[in-house]
Order: sequence, then C-alpha cells, then structure tokens
Amino acid sequence: MLGVQQSAVSRRIHALEDELGVSLFERISSGVRLTVAGQRFVDRTRIAFEEIDRAVANARSAGRGVDGALRIGLVSSIFTGPLDRLLEDYRGGHPDVAFEFFEGSSAAQLAMLLQRRIDVALCLDGIATAECDMEKLWTGDVFAALPDAHPLAGCDVVDWELLKDEHFILGRDALGAALDQLATDRISQAGGRISLETHDVSRAAVMRLVALRFGVGLVSDSSVAIGYPGVVFRPVSGEKERLSYSVVWLPGNDNPALRRFISLARSMASKGWGASP
Repeated sequence: MLGVQQSAVSRRIHALEDELGVSLFERISSGVRLTVAGQRFVDRTRIAFEEIDRAVANARSAGRGVDGALRIGLVSSIFTGPLDRLLEDYRGGHPDVAFEFFEGSSAAQLAMLLQRRIDVALCLDGIATAECDMEKLWTGDVFAALPDAHPLAGCDVVDWELLKDEHFILGRDALGAALDQLATDRISQAGGRISLETHDVSRAAVMRLVALRFGVGLVSDSSVAIGYPGVVFRPVSGEKERLSYSVVWLPGNDNPALRRFISLARSMASKGWGASP
C-alpha cells in the first residue's frame, strides 16, 4: 500500500522506536499489535496528519479560488426542513466555500469538535461542554413508528401511557438522538418498565423490523417524510417530548466560513425559518 518494501517499513519503525525510547508494536507469532504507548502515539499523530491534510486542502482551495472550507458534523436523522434551508441558503450565498460532511452520534461529534477535526456540529439534543459554544436552533417532535395493523395505528396521537407495555426496537439513528434514554425515562414515569432492544443497523432496517412486528420504533420528525411499507408514524404527545436541534462550535475557531455559517443560522432561527435574510 505504501509502495515500499516491508523490510524498509520495519527498519523505519525500529528506528522510530529507538528515537522515542519505547516499543510501538508488540511482536507476536501471529503478527504485530500496538502497545499502549503505540496506540497513544498513533492517536496523537493521526490528529496532526489530519491538520496537515486540512492545510493542503485549504491551499488547494485557495489555488482554485475557493472561499475557504467548512467541515460539518451531523446525525443522519437531523436532515429536516430547517437544516435543508440553512444549507441551501448558505450554499447559495457562498458558492465558493468547500464542504466536508461527517456523520456520527452527538457524542462522536463532540469528540471530533474538541480534536478540531470538524468546525461545527449539528446535532439532536444539543451537547453542552465548557469548551464549546452552543445554540438551540429549532425543535421537532418525536414519533412512534408502528406496524400499520397495530391497535395504536388508529390514534392521531399517542402518549407514553399507551406505549408503556410495548416492546421497542431502536437502531443507530435513535441511539444517536438519545431516544432510548428518553423512552426509558418516560415509561418509568408512566409506571412501566421498558422492554427495549437495540441494534447497530440503519433506520430503514429498523422500519422493516417494525413492519414485521418485531417492535415499535422511535424517530425524529425528519424521518416521517419517508414512507416505509407496512409502517405508520404517530406523534408522541407532550412538550417534553420535543427534540432540540442545536449547533455547537469551538469559540476559538476563527474560520471565516464558520462565522458566516453561525451568523446565517442565528438569523434564520430568529425569523422562525421563514424567508431567507
């Protein structure tokens, strides 16, 4: 993969270990594996090389006349009306800004933000930390995903009292939005004990399992715009069930593209996500 012989790589690694005074790899009969010191070294140098990659990308952007770059982290379930309009308006007003998108849970985004691997995180149930600035931009509803033949499918709205005896099945999207914790708390408050299973699968896979009556799902409001055979969505009542969509960034990040993005988000939020400023 590197285009050099294995023996040359081994010599260079040995030379690096000699210079550092530690072993980076534990050599065993079946191969090699990182030592504790080696793992720490890799983790730190990976961040450094990502910064170098960013510097190269920015230099190339400048050479192409691109007006900066913006690295955005988000959870897949956040794609909804306000975010669509924010990205569309920003892109329209700044066509020469280069974008990089990263997908992950709110916790994963926070880690990337603190490591300066992304400029801004757009996530559900905004994560707060002393190192970051955060603003809530809009709120959305929680929906129960039900098999179309489920007795509750005939309701316009459901509540936790009606859901407390159901078995829930949640995937990556729901876990990233902390809907498992929300359901656990609300069903406990309703006097029940949650029956829950989680899987490392996509939203589409969970909806198929819901249609097959494996359980009831929970989704954010952006998910209901997509139709899934055999599945109906019903809003879960209660103001406390509304999800917060937030923007999070490091205050010391002086990226002009980021500042313009935050400014536009604030302006659109203050106008209720209506007409563009």
